[in-house]
Amino acid sequence: MSIRQAMSWLPLVSMFLLVAVSPQVSAGDAILPGIIVETNAEGQQEYSLTLQILALMSLLTVLPALLLMMTSFTRIIIVLSILRMAIGTNQTPPNQVLLGLALFLTLFIMAPVFTQINDEAIQPYLNDQADFVQAFEVAQQPLREFMLKQTRESDIELFAEISDQQELDGPENVPMQLLIPAFLTSELKTAFQIGFLLFVPFVVIDLVVASVLMALGMMMLSPMMISLPFKIMMFVLIDGWALILGTLATSFYT
Repeated sequence: MSIRQAMSWLPLVSMFLLVAVSPQVSAGDAILPGIIVETNAEGQQEYSLTLQILALMSLLTVLPALLLMMTSFTRIIIVLSILRMAIGTNQTPPNQVLLGLALFLTLFIMAPVFTQINDEAIQPYLNDQADFVQAFEVAQQPLREFMLKQTRESDIELFAEISDQQELDGPENVPMQLLIPAFLTSELKTAFQIGFLLFVPFVVIDLVVASVLMALGMMMLSPMMISLPFKIMMFVLIDGWALILGTLATSFYT
């Protein structure tokens, strides 16, 4: 078993140990509070600190999936991968560079959303102004607004039809289990549309070089060897990286 697989089982093992040990420890001698769910005077449920820690540990295990499905990371990494294929440099930039670039550009794009989550959910929870459930519900709203702005109505209707939820009163009533796959589908469509537009000028260069070599009778010479320097030169002269990254950043707020 790998270290990553072992870490994914850590929350479940911790919960099992807490459940097994908690009946044997009295309330006065307990180091950590047990797994307790209480109802306060307002009728809302309150969870013990142990249960909240277990929930946070479980949330960390699915953090990569949340990063892929609920942020701008998917569109960015797909566009950068298609761009590398269009230029013809299969391993340049390497995968680590593309992933790092996509990650930090995602943090730049999502900074207003993360700031709003911190101000409205995390800080009130840390200052004991809201419980865990309230903070979790408030934290969803900025992400919902961001995803709704990027999601096509046709994709929402598709997954609503699949789940037999035909009647939705408005965008604010779209459940998260329906919004997340619709958002991811829309991001894939948008990323491939941008990738197609990026591919066209590089394909034109390949066609021109191949036609010239064919006219000169150099059929044994690979057109890729000749067109690659021209594609790199064109991309550098037009300041392609700044154009691509700037377009990706602004595409989320138009």
